[in-house]
Amino acid sequence: MSVSLPDDISDCVRRALAEDVGSGDLTAALIAAPARASAQVISREAAVLCGSAWFEEVFRQLSADIRIDWQAHDGDAIQANQLLCRLKGPARGLLTGERTALNFLQMLSGIATAARRYADAVKGTRAVILDTRKTLPGLRRAQKYAVRTGGARNHRMGLFDGILIKENHIAAAGGIRAAVAAARSQGTKVAVEVEVENLEQLRAAIQAGADLLLLDNFDLPGLRAAVSETAGCAKLEASGGVDLERVRAVAETGVDYISVGALTKHIHAVDLSMRFDIEPARRSGSG
Repeated sequence: MSVSLPDDISDCVRRALAEDVGSGDLTAALIAAPARASAQVISREAAVLCGSAWFEEVFRQLSADIRIDWQAHDGDAIQANQLLCRLKGPARGLLTGERTALNFLQMLSGIATAARRYADAVKGTRAVILDTRKTLPGLRRAQKYAVRTGGARNHRMGLFDGILIKENHIAAAGGIRAAVAAARSQGTKVAVEVEVENLEQLRAAIQAGADLLLLDNFDLPGLRAAVSETAGCAKLEASGGVDLERVRAVAETGVDYISVGALTKHIHAVDLSMRFDIEPARRSGSG
């Protein structure tokens, strides 16, 4: 599966290195500058690999002399004790970049792994798993890439590419009909989604001409009633308290989408290890 990379990887890595390295790696400076090393990254658990581009960018920014040979690729299912990649280059650069590179790889693999589990759980139904805007500040594009790598889909990227009218918007606008009318008056081509908490609000949103309805914390009978009520005239998104134990039952009600904030908010970083081998210093002279 090919998933397009975001365009902010270099900036994202630059910020991460700046907060970790600062004015210089004092510990790596204990190693002689000419020293070279090789390393391997090993997975400690089964997961879905994600984040190789960020991992590579860390070492690219530290040294043009570091080489990485990948044995697995983003989107691959990996197993415990599997070799993911080999690295070779200046020891200082490898040591300095270790933590930042692993932070990206572990976090993004964790998100991709969770997304794969949710996507697999609803296979055979019409439901599509979506992420939300509940992301780590500054890392949204990376996290949403990981969601796609795992096999789920992205909701809107931000406030600029989708309209989601929620409870506070409805109150401020003077009601569902007024809020939807204001959205239509903007002349944008994006879909208009309205959050509803009961069937009465659902009917009002349909009459107002909403394209999508966000069913906030509906129980299973409520979701089934919403599917029956709309009869395909608007797409339905279930949201609120959906976990792996419940997601299949939610999908089987017939909703179109299920949004899961936990994909990017409750991250279990995949356990990865980088093992080093410092090469012996070369002796000069004829001996």
